[in-house]
Amino acid sequence: MVAETVEPSGRRSPPTERVVQVLDFLVAREEQRFGLSELARALSISKPTCLGILSELVAAGYLTRDPVAKTYGLGPALIAAGRAAQRGFAVGPIARAQLDELATEFGAVCTASAVVGDRVMILETVTPAGMTLGRTAARAGQAYPFAPPVGLMYVIWDGDDDLEAWLRREPALPVVLDRDLLRQVVDDCRSVGYLVERLTPVGRKLFSLMAGVAGRDLPTELRELIGEMVSSLGERVYLHSETEDDVEYPVSLIAAPCYDADGHQSLVLTLDVGGSISGAEIARRGEALAAAADAVTAEVGGRRPVRTR
Repeated sequence: MVAETVEPSGRRSPPTERVVQVLDFLVAREEQRFGLSELARALSISKPTCLGILSELVAAGYLTRDPVAKTYGLGPALIAAGRAAQRGFAVGPIARAQLDELATEFGAVCTASAVVGDRVMILETVTPAGMTLGRTAARAGQAYPFAPPVGLMYVIWDGDDDLEAWLRREPALPVVLDRDLLRQVVDDCRSVGYLVERLTPVGRKLFSLMAGVAGRDLPTELRELIGEMVSSLGERVYLHSETEDDVEYPVSLIAAPCYDADGHQSLVLTLDVGGSISGAEIARRGEALAAAADAVTAEVGGRRPVRTR
C-alpha cells in the first residue's frame, strides 16, 4: 500500500466551503432572492451558521438584505470584485510587460494598481532582478482605504466630479483641505501627465501600516501618526514648476494613469524611487512612466479624456 502525501495547500476548510456554497448558490440564481430558512435548507447548513455567514457577507457588501421581505440577494461588492478580476485578466499581462521594462531600466520596483469598490488594490508588483522588496514596499494583493489622504492619484486625472466625490468621503486620517493648492496640483499633474510624491519617513510608514486596514479600524501605531499626518492635501506632491534640473529632491514615487475606452482612469502605474534624485532625473523617469502608461492605454483600446479646462 502506498501512503498518500497530502500537501498543506490541499487542506480543506469547511467554514470557508460553506461561504463559497452560499455565494455559488446565489450567483447561479442572480435574479432571485431567498430567505434564511430557504438557504439553510437548500444548502444543508444550520440556520444559526447560515445566518452568521449571511450577516458577514451583507456587512461586507457581497450580499444585500431586504429588511421588509427578509430575503438575501447579490450585493454591489461582487460587481467590484468581478470588474477587478476582469481587469486583471485583460490588463495584467499588458501592464506587466511595461512594468518589466521600467523596472529593468531604472532598477526600481514598479506597480499597477486600481480602485476596487472602496479600496485601492495593488494588482501587479514587479521587482528588478536581484532586488528584495523592503518592509514598506507595496505588494500585489495589498489594499488600502480609498479615502483622503489616500487615493489622490486615482482621481487626479479623472473629471472634477470624481475628485469632489473622493474629497467628500470620510477621511481615513484627518486632513486640511487647501483648495487653491489642490487645484494647482491637479492642473500641474494633468499637464505633465504624471505625479511626483515627496519622500517623507511618515509617508512611507503610513502606507505600510494602512495595508489591509478595513474601514476605520486603525492600528495603534497608525493612530500615533495621525498628529504628524494632519497636513494639507497636495503638500506631498511636487509641482513641475518648482523643480530645477540640477537640484536634488527626495522622491517617494512617481505615478501615471492608464485610461479605459471611456477616457476614465482604469489603472495607475507607479515607479518607486525612495531617495533623492535631480529635477532632470524626475522628468526623465516621469516621462518614461507616462509613456508606459500610454502604451497600456493604447493596447487595451483606451483613450485620454477630453478636457474642458
